[in-house]
Amino acid sequence: MSTVDSFGAKGVLNVGGTEYEIFRLNSVEGVQSLPFSLKVLLENLLRTEDGANITADHVRALAGWDPNAQPSTEIQFTPARVIMQDFTGVPCVVDLATMREAVKELGGDPKRVNPLAPAELVIDHSVQIDVFGNAGAIERNMEIEYQRNGERYQFLRWGQTAFEDFKVVPPGMGIVHQVNIEYLARTVMTREVEGPEGKVLRAYPDTLVGTDSHTTMVNGLGVLGWGVGGIEAEAAMLGQPVSMLIPRVVGFKLSGEIPPGATATDVVLTITEMLRKHGVVGKFVEFYGEGVAAVPLANRATIGNMSPEFGSTAAMFPIDDVTLDYLRLTGRSEENVALVEAYAKEQGLWHDPSRELRFSEYLELDLSTVVPSISGPKRPQDRIVLTEAKDEFRHDLLNYVAHEADAGSLDESLEESFPASDAPSFTTGSSHVTDSDREPPVYSAAHGAAGRTSKPVSVAMEDGRRFDLDHGAVTIASITSCTNTSNPSVMLAAAVLARNAVEKGLTSKPWVKTSVAPGSKVVTDYYEKSGLVPYLEKLGFFTVGYGCTTCIGNSGPLEPEISEAIQSNDLAVTAVLSGNRNFEGRINPDVKMNYLASPPLVIAYALAGSMDFDFESDALGKDQDGNDVFLRDIWPNPREVQEVMDASIDQAMFTNSYATIFDGDERWQSLPTPTGDTFEWDDKSTYVRKPPYFEGMKAQPDPVSDISGARVLLKLGDSVTTDHISPAGSFKSDTPAGQYLLANGVERKDFNSYGSRRGNHEVMIRGTFANIRIKNQLLDGVEGGFTKDFTQDGAPQAYVYDAAMNYQKAGTPLVVLAGKEYGSGSSRDWAAKGTALLGVKAVIAESYERIHRSNLIGMGVLPLQFPAGESAATLGLTGNEVFSVEGITALNDGTTPATVKVTATAEDGSAKSFDAVVRIDTPGEADYYRNGGILQYVLRQISAN
Repeated sequence: MSTVDSFGAKGVLNVGGTEYEIFRLNSVEGVQSLPFSLKVLLENLLRTEDGANITADHVRALAGWDPNAQPSTEIQFTPARVIMQDFTGVPCVVDLATMREAVKELGGDPKRVNPLAPAELVIDHSVQIDVFGNAGAIERNMEIEYQRNGERYQFLRWGQTAFEDFKVVPPGMGIVHQVNIEYLARTVMTREVEGPEGKVLRAYPDTLVGTDSHTTMVNGLGVLGWGVGGIEAEAAMLGQPVSMLIPRVVGFKLSGEIPPGATATDVVLTITEMLRKHGVVGKFVEFYGEGVAAVPLANRATIGNMSPEFGSTAAMFPIDDVTLDYLRLTGRSEENVALVEAYAKEQGLWHDPSRELRFSEYLELDLSTVVPSISGPKRPQDRIVLTEAKDEFRHDLLNYVAHEADAGSLDESLEESFPASDAPSFTTGSSHVTDSDREPPVYSAAHGAAGRTSKPVSVAMEDGRRFDLDHGAVTIASITSCTNTSNPSVMLAAAVLARNAVEKGLTSKPWVKTSVAPGSKVVTDYYEKSGLVPYLEKLGFFTVGYGCTTCIGNSGPLEPEISEAIQSNDLAVTAVLSGNRNFEGRINPDVKMNYLASPPLVIAYALAGSMDFDFESDALGKDQDGNDVFLRDIWPNPREVQEVMDASIDQAMFTNSYATIFDGDERWQSLPTPTGDTFEWDDKSTYVRKPPYFEGMKAQPDPVSDISGARVLLKLGDSVTTDHISPAGSFKSDTPAGQYLLANGVERKDFNSYGSRRGNHEVMIRGTFANIRIKNQLLDGVEGGFTKDFTQDGAPQAYVYDAAMNYQKAGTPLVVLAGKEYGSGSSRDWAAKGTALLGVKAVIAESYERIHRSNLIGMGVLPLQFPAGESAATLGLTGNEVFSVEGITALNDGTTPATVKVTATAEDGSAKSFDAVVRIDTPGEADYYRNGGILQYVLRQISAN
């Protein structure tokens, strides 16, 4: 309950005979022309004004927002709810359980550690594609998922009973962001609060933070929310506001309509490229203009989903009739829909394209100019026009082969490699097999290679398939990820294309691992109603699970013979997925080049079998009459796709699917559930362990100290992502994490993934900076989690973890040097937690992505920035120096220094000094850093009250 109402904003809104307490925005001058996203923040301040942390001056500063000014005013944003997925959610619950014990040790009540805002966790990141290409794949993958993750799931069930206002969506129900827009999102929240004369029903905008970057998908529904690290999410659950600067807002005008042949995916890849090029890191993006009304809600969500790939904090669409129609379709009550409409219109949050709003910067896209595109081979923003994809692949291939000549002068003519009459059939095995009553055909992923120094690799499969593999072979084709599985237009376009392909006699190539991982059960319902499922399955696109799968790195292993051929011959093979992330080493350890594409193009590439393919001039195969079949011959007609959508999707699908969303299947219901206010840790557990963050913690923090005698743990280049820092995929037995599990009795087949073991800090520390593609510039020509160990004579090469432990024994602090966009990618809290636990005291980078910078502070790691225009290279730093950082102690006086002095002393005694920018951007962040981290700050606050 707000204790102060300086503007007399509190009032009543009557909707259908029900009265709601609201805080009227028109009580403050200057709000009419504010962007919608800032109006939502303004309401948040009015409702939470307390005269101390949130004052009338904060409200006036936001209402009087200058769109041209650089962000300088700090505000406290209190999200209405928190959403999590299991990879990041498990460590959140682990930390809350640990905090309960720590509060008890400090003399407080452990039950005070409890979510103060609704918190929902969707288990969607744990299903892996072990089995594919057959009807039993989904059931078998679910069985394996429970075998691997039963321990984690028991822990989450304990959390659901131990913590109030905390709900868990069990495995197999859908992807967090799709479940969010289809069911969990309220658009306008209601909650009973205490008023002067008893309880009243309050209405306010649905806002949230989520422990996944793509939380921004809900922006398409007119809901303001974004991804944060698990560390910040925990604080938000415990009532701590998110400290932020009033951002710049980029207005993005949409006009025109998507042309036939292009899809919503092509639109989002185009917008991603435009905004990343423009520069929107730390800014809000808001879509406006006459064209907005023509953008379906599913397309809005697809665009909002990719906000992290633009670099923006949020990518907001306003509320309008399209929003209301979607709420009705997805089964929201008429009372809720009526409230959303009345509230949005009352508060000036309803879209009126004729009203001019203030924006800091402006961009525009005519949707009619969008063309079919893909993105890759390693970043979402690297868009490639489909007609140029073959040439671009050949150019990029030079970066992935051992010798330039190895890329070959690939022959421009495509020999027919996959006759329709020789198509493999699909059985209930784990993959494709050929008919057993005839000689197995030989297929080829090579299109000719005049002048090559290497030859295509011949592969003979155990089931009789034989084919040649070459650079560029598409080894994974996966329809996956919240980005596109939430969008019926592209999902049904894929199904129609599959039907057209099958009717022409085309099949997927036998080396392609094919899969469909819907984002919710609703997708399966409308697929089945459309009658198109048999065509998808004929091409090998069977449903393998309901989860993120390939996009999060859970593609599962390639078949052994294919994996062996790739590794033995160092082939640069490819993956094509309908996801949002294609960073190096993320999708599969055997696959070097990864491409994002629309679901119909995923199927098209499965038919082609290679990235070395021109859809304009290269035939996909021959029809029954021996005629060449091109992509244009099977591309779905947009009008037909719309007709299939209209006939296949109805409200009952949503209400039926979500009626039992929290119940889970028999496996979930039969899990033994621990009880008690505090968790009973199992010292033998390799999944869930009590972390060391609060060991020896005092009621008052020690003073901040400068850093001296530090060594460089890693020297890194540009665009180092959180996947590089803290990988989420599989790992091998010779890595520190693998060695730890083997030593604790875990067999290789039961390793699971880094992401699934995020509740065990011992695994995650060993996985930090362990990505197989990370390049530490301290070493020449070495990829993977290795560094120099300066504690040993001659500074030999060592695993990052092993070297860090030696530094800790020697009492040597560590720093990391990095380039631009350090920490881009997923909001992965372990990228910061692991960094801190390895003993890194400071990171010095040219620039940071928003979430990772704040997460470093949240773990007590100092983020510093090279002076403008400077870098490790321009300053002549090799990483072999000893570093000191002076001036941080000013924080003890309550001030944050703008810069600190960094000195690097070389082995010959020569020293270089420079003034590094301190990237502690708000007073709240300074408080967190002084306390050694955000969790320590919150814990001390709880214990003191």
